[in-house]
Amino acid sequence: MRDNPFLDPAFHIRWSELTPEAVVPSIDEAIGRADAALAAIETDGAAPTYENTLRALDLAGDELNRAWSRVSHLQAVADTPALREAHNAVLPRVSAFFARIPLRPALWARLRAFSETPEARALGPVRARYLTETLAEFREAGADLPPDGKARLEAIQAELAQITQRFAENVLDATNAWQLVVTEEERLAGLPGHAKARAAAEAAAKGLSQEGKPAWRFTLHGPSVEPFMTYVEDDALRAEVWAAGAGLGGREPHNNTPLIPRILELRAEKARLLGKDTFADLVLSRRMAKSGARALEFVEDFGRRCAAAFGRECRELEESKARETGAPEGRLSPWEILFRAERLRRAHYAFDEEELRPYFPMDRVMSGLFEVAGRVFGIRVTAHAAGSVQTWHPDVLFYDVHDRRNRHVGSFYADWHPRESKRGGAWMNSLITGGPQPDGLRAPHLGLICGNMTPPAPGKAALLSHREVETIFHEFGHLIHHLLGEVEIKSLNGTNVAWDFVELPSQIMENWCWERESLDLFARHHETGEPIPETLFKKMTAARNFRSACAAMRQVSFAKMDLLMHMRAGEFAGAGDVEAKVRSFVADCLIPTTPESPTIVRRFTHLFADPVGYAAGYYSYKWAEVLDADAFTRFRSEGIFNERVGGEFVACILSRGNSEDPAELFRSFMGRDPDIAALLSRSGLAT
Repeated sequence: MRDNPFLDPAFHIRWSELTPEAVVPSIDEAIGRADAALAAIETDGAAPTYENTLRALDLAGDELNRAWSRVSHLQAVADTPALREAHNAVLPRVSAFFARIPLRPALWARLRAFSETPEARALGPVRARYLTETLAEFREAGADLPPDGKARLEAIQAELAQITQRFAENVLDATNAWQLVVTEEERLAGLPGHAKARAAAEAAAKGLSQEGKPAWRFTLHGPSVEPFMTYVEDDALRAEVWAAGAGLGGREPHNNTPLIPRILELRAEKARLLGKDTFADLVLSRRMAKSGARALEFVEDFGRRCAAAFGRECRELEESKARETGAPEGRLSPWEILFRAERLRRAHYAFDEEELRPYFPMDRVMSGLFEVAGRVFGIRVTAHAAGSVQTWHPDVLFYDVHDRRNRHVGSFYADWHPRESKRGGAWMNSLITGGPQPDGLRAPHLGLICGNMTPPAPGKAALLSHREVETIFHEFGHLIHHLLGEVEIKSLNGTNVAWDFVELPSQIMENWCWERESLDLFARHHETGEPIPETLFKKMTAARNFRSACAAMRQVSFAKMDLLMHMRAGEFAGAGDVEAKVRSFVADCLIPTTPESPTIVRRFTHLFADPVGYAAGYYSYKWAEVLDADAFTRFRSEGIFNERVGGEFVACILSRGNSEDPAELFRSFMGRDPDIAALLSRSGLAT
């Protein structure tokens, strides 16, 4: 495969050869190979067996999955006009090919024929689950549709791929198109020194400052906008930044407003074609929630449990401003919320989150994360020397992971800092799925974790906020779910699980960011090496649940918005004001402000940047929070570094993928069904 680097199966990827001009021929070749593999299954003259039918299907798309994951990844971290053009040229073909697999009559007939054989009835538990899941997946994707229905479904999938890609591009381009340049330093009063230094460095890099004429550049990327909105005392400047962020995805030439009704319409039509009342029911039928109604019931119940505390927290913020300014009580402006909340937290707890930043230099956070994972899960992480393995950017690091038996279970890339060519947020993806092989050996997995954490100022260490530390631990949880997978069937391995279960391994990792015993392993002052002082640690933990109801209600609003849009999609047909319709769904979950703050619907990439993505599944974050809070009670009671408990978590959860129903996997670890009480207690919302 030296002439086709996107298909090259080598474990160490030759990123420098993955050029935009290679995308189209590489993907076309991969589609051809995958099509030939499927055709070979369909035309095999032998009687259908597990090996020549079901296992062959699991392997048929290997090369295409490999190539497409690399194209998609590069488009997310190293976007250029040429790469975007190439990506968008092949996107409809890739989407159509995958959508067409369950619609191939001969393939579906052979799968059904195998399912009726004595061999199929005698399959072991994991292979039997693969058969059951495959049959269900084919049916849910339209395998039983008549020819005209299949043709329409393919057209829907192709259009969804294109329109959701445009949604994602609009958000990225709108984010990159905006900047605020400040030339009067006094207007930045209150801004932490690290944020000011970064803004000065950005201005210098863009040629916006000169000798004797300093400037500070701010953007809508998280590491820039969050400290700005939290600490800058200049109300007018915060209002300007807020207005820019609030308008993301809602202004020309990056306007997502007309795309949303069409995406909802296409998803609803797809659901109807496949015999479901709503897209939410289609998506959730094989997840833990099972239906849109059940997920919505969960979300609304959680919202009701938070409602009283939410109201109190909103009033407290208004009262705090009135006391501080002498003005009458009234609703705050939306650009005041983070600023006023931070001032109130300082008043309550004498705690400024920025006090923690010197204790979280990036290198120590990473080494501490690896130490925690080693103690709990028995893994050893070692870094490759810079330049020894090709990466897509000089900032990217590469690591190997070994387990207690010294097996090389996998490797991963880590890319932590923002760039204009990189999409926002944080994520984990798989590049190669290894695991048990037919010859009895085990192939290593390959994955990646990315984020947009505070970068280092010139000549300084990258100092992270505590929330950024939590994010790194979170993404690493997803990563070890992939790297520790021990399922022989690729499509059941690692993170290929129900989306309301997939956040359990990631969210449980965040708990170690709050324990004194684990923090002492890595939370050390970047200059003195001293641990977090006990007085500061007590302030930090005391303030943990400050405005926790507002934080919870924010998640409830996102989940409720998502579910109701996909359960009542017809109400958006011809809707002139998408924002007003969405707001009516979640008004009771939003902090009251004057003017009203718009929802995030027009920049909600979780829902609209992918044909499915988190659509009808955003509730999964809160659902999995119930699971993680409950599961962590075992570590709290038996020892946060208890190797036996950690080993059981690996054996019951991390290694099992989708080889068994997730509810059963949870019960195998906890010995019972999940209990919401642990999350309510951890959040300070128990009554």
